[in-house]
Formats: sequence, structure tokens, C-alpha cells
Amino acid sequence: MTKGELLYEGKAKQVFATDDPALLIQRFKDDATAFDGTKKSSISDKGVVNNAISSQLLALVDKGGVKTHFVRQIDDREMLIRSLDMFLVEVVMRNVAAGSICRRYGTEEGITFAEPILELFYKSDPHHDPLMNREHVIQFGLCTAPQLDEIETSARRVNEILSEFFTSIGITLVDFKLEFGIAGGEIMLGDEISPDTCRLWDSETGKKLDKDRFRFDLGDVEGAYQEMLARVTAGSDGA
Repeated sequence: MTKGELLYEGKAKQVFATDDPALLIQRFKDDATAFDGTKKSSISDKGVVNNAISSQLLALVDKGGVKTHFVRQIDDREMLIRSLDMFLVEVVMRNVAAGSICRRYGTEEGITFAEPILELFYKSDPHHDPLMNREHVIQFGLCTAPQLDEIETSARRVNEILSEFFTSIGITLVDFKLEFGIAGGEIMLGDEISPDTCRLWDSETGKKLDKDRFRFDLGDVEGAYQEMLARVTAGSDGA
């Protein structure tokens, strides 16, 4: 597989063309950003860690019945993925109160919801990824009602798969972000699943093992990411 031109560069990843138009190469960077890009830095080997974790978790989700764009891990920083037309909708699954839901509603951090909460956001940096409801998504033409039904069903299934896995390695899956796309009429999960896109707390101590350590200057960011990689790898080997 030959790597071609750079097609896209975001805050944390680059996407390259290949000699097969149906396949792309996704490369993970060490760059770290928060608060709409107003806070920027670099986390040592973050790209290596996120590539490894995402490769294992996307494979796990695939095995659980939710199709993803993941094909295989190429090397320490790159994975081969299917080319998708991405929906401009971010899905956030929340199991425990944290982050923006606490700021919006005054909810106390750490409260476990009776049922997972699914939220939809418009993927738009200029508009700061605003919260949307189903009517917004459909009326603005971001996807059709049947597509949104499938996306929401898949997101809830992903939450079940990941929650069960993380529980087995002593981690509480607090919340996480998902992005979906479509290829050949088939909806698939895209992007990544990593400490950049999930809130992950140690089940016993409550220690945060995700990007919040960078966001809020909690220290030992690299150590937290490495600990998550070790736990995920050990759990995947035992699965």
C-alpha cells in the first residue's frame, strides 16, 4: 500500500491518500489541543499511544457487530482505514456526569446516570460544535432520519461494548465522542477511540486517565496515556 498526498490535517491526525481510492492512511500526531484550540501543546508519544489504543478498540467494536473504518494497524503511528464521507454530526455518549453537561445544567460531576445519555453536536469549529437535537440534524440536512436512527443505535451498541471492556480492566467509561461516515451506502464508525476522545477514570481511585489531565493541568499526562495503553493491551490480549 503506497502512501499518497496529504488530504486532510486536523488537530490530532493527518489523513493520506493511497493507491486504492477506497482506502486511506490515518496518521496520529503528538499535538494536543483543548478549548476550541485555544490551548495547545504536545504530549510525548501521544500519537503512538492513540494509534495503538484505537486499533485495539476499533477492532473490538467491529467484533461486537458495529462496522468501523478500521482495516489494520500499519506501524506505530499509522492505520489503514476505509474512506468515508463523514457526517457533520458528533455523537457523545454519557454514562457519568462530567465536562460540558455539568457546565450546562449544573449537574454534579461523578453522578452516574440511570441510563446512558446520547447527545448530538454539529461538527463545526467556527460555530464551536453546538449542541443539536434530532430535528436540527435532519432539517439542516446533516443526515436523514433513517441514517440518524442507525447512527444512534450503533452509538448505543458501541457504548455497551466499550463499557463492558473497560469495566473488565478497572476503568469507568465516563463519556466519549463518536463520528460516523458512509461508504457504498453503509454507515460505519470513523475517527478514533482513545484517551483523546473518551473520559476514562480508574474505577477504584477515580483518577482521570484521559485528556482532562492536559485540559486542566493535572500533571502526568504522558503517564496516564501510557497506563491506558498498558491496560487496554492487557485486556485485549485476555479477551
